[in-house]
Amino acid sequence: MGKKKMKTHQATAKRFRKTGSGKIMRTKGYQGHLRRRKSSRAKQQMNKMHELEASGIKKRIKRLAPNLGR
Repeated sequence: MGKKKMKTHQATAKRFRKTGSGKIMRTKGYQGHLRRRKSSRAKQQMNKMHELEASGIKKRIKRLAPNLGR
């Protein structure tokens, strides 16, 4: 019997993207509702993708979604 293929954790795959250089990007939270109270600049910043900083979280995401961004 052959080796089992790792399955991608779909919730992780929907929340994160991997760039060509290997960075893991995420979106900001707090944008579901109550946006009228936020400034235009704050809303623009939330719409952008941001790089993950913590290395421990990066390792966990790589384990959950080994085929992320392929």
